Amino acid sequence: MSQLNPSEKREEGLNFDAVVVGAGFGGLYSVHKLRNELGLTVRAFDNGSDVGGTWYWNRYPGALSDTESYIYRYSFDKDLLKDWTWKENYLTQPEILAYLSHVAERFDLRRSYQFNTKVIATHFNEEKNYWEVTTDKGETVTAKYLVTGLGLLSATNIPNFKGRETFQGEQYHTSRWPKSGVDLKGKRVGVIGTGSTGVQVIISIAPEVEHLTVFQRTPQYSVPVGKRPQSQAELAAIKENYEEIWKQVKSSSVAFGFEESTVSAVEVSKEEQERVFEEAWNKGGGFRFMFGTFGDIATNPEANEAAAEFIRKKIRQIVKNPETARKLTPSGLYAKRPLCDNGYYETFNCDNVSLVSVKENPILEITPKGVLTTDGEYELDVLIYATGFDAVDGNYTKIDIRGRDGVTMSEKWADGPVGYLGMMNTNFPNLFMILGPNGPFTNLPPSIETQVEWISDTIQYMVENDLSTIEPKQEAEDEWIETCQTISDQTLFSKGESWIFGANIPGKKNTVMFYLGGLGNYRKALEELGFKGFIFDRVAASTN
Repeated sequence: MSQLNPSEKREEGLNFDAVVVGAGFGGLYSVHKLRNELGLTVRAFDNGSDVGGTWYWNRYPGALSDTESYIYRYSFDKDLLKDWTWKENYLTQPEILAYLSHVAERFDLRRSYQFNTKVIATHFNEEKNYWEVTTDKGETVTAKYLVTGLGLLSATNIPNFKGRETFQGEQYHTSRWPKSGVDLKGKRVGVIGTGSTGVQVIISIAPEVEHLTVFQRTPQYSVPVGKRPQSQAELAAIKENYEEIWKQVKSSSVAFGFEESTVSAVEVSKEEQERVFEEAWNKGGGFRFMFGTFGDIATNPEANEAAAEFIRKKIRQIVKNPETARKLTPSGLYAKRPLCDNGYYETFNCDNVSLVSVKENPILEITPKGVLTTDGEYELDVLIYATGFDAVDGNYTKIDIRGRDGVTMSEKWADGPVGYLGMMNTNFPNLFMILGPNGPFTNLPPSIETQVEWISDTIQYMVENDLSTIEPKQEAEDEWIETCQTISDQTLFSKGESWIFGANIPGKKNTVMFYLGGLGNYRKALEELGFKGFIFDRVAASTN
């Protein structure tokens, strides 16, 4: 790709062609595309002391990707795919961090970053058609394009329990785990939360603590992850076949590297259901169990119940104490982001692990000695909050973002976050959001690459055609949101209480925040729409 060198005719008052916020998968790839390939001048900011994004902060014990190693990475560079390797079929947090560090070094990305710097405000200057970006260091820089890779799951959700500040022991949130680690040996530890993070923490720390008390809000459907070493022959075969692998991933629905099933669970016998579920259980993987077994688990209540009952039966078989098994067994829909684990239910057979259902016995307050529920006080030395994130829009509403006429992002999103194609918003020109509202619900790196490449191609088009601004038309944004809602309504996800609709945040409106039509269909939509839904320089774009 030839470089554009737009800086030669950069408007007066511009410090950079583009500002990128974030140093995770999205931010790093954006810097590479915009600076290394297009030749733009780029300044990037990140709150951490180095690259990694979400994986820089999520260093809690047991942190693990739920996507298989061979596709939890970039696909844009064939040599990078061939050169970098891994040991097991699922990656731990240190391995992901090492990979992103290697990418940053390989493409010389760190020199564009200012680390330990938080962006606190971004205001669009309508007179000059550029963004003014202010940091917590008191610095303001200007750029024509603003690209935000703030992370889908990085805005920490700390519940406001009464008395939290009075606890005399140690308190940690999983997303802000100390770099130096935490010595939990021989201590009485409490974990609040049993989502994906809580499950991983519980499994990891149970063997070393004196006693572990798990405060469960909602019982979870979880299946084995199937983590295992990968042989050199397996690795070689994967690398040799990467072209076909990525072709399949990018044309699939959830982009997890397996063929999604088109067979209906309700059209096969109970014996066949059992065989297919058992095979998936033994192979491992949450998304594989939900989408690789039968094609209607996420849409048909009868098929969903068949999958849910299979998992319930497994829980009852695994957990020895009937009362603990009862508490761990979900009763509702199997309709959240599917979990997978490396021995979660088995952990509750350990003598030093106990389970408290806070739906049956709510937490009244945090005391100096521990956690007080309606059935008594649990004395603890360490309290761990595995309470997840204010997903999708959480980081955006923490920044003072103002578009045309001074409208703030918080005001625009007062009734829930919205976005066109998961990347742009009306009245916020030249603001490109990676994994913004109403983007695809998939394995994230392939979606991130799709969006960053679209953003890069769009900016290239603007530079080559001397265009000042781009923003969606209101009707296009409305139509996209309606499309996302329609697809969501066709699934069972919209009928469950899940963070993917904001249900984990008290007071947050339950709203559709994802395009659930799959990555393949999303990529087709981007191609077919072109620039038809956009306004350039406040003039309607052509329909090419």
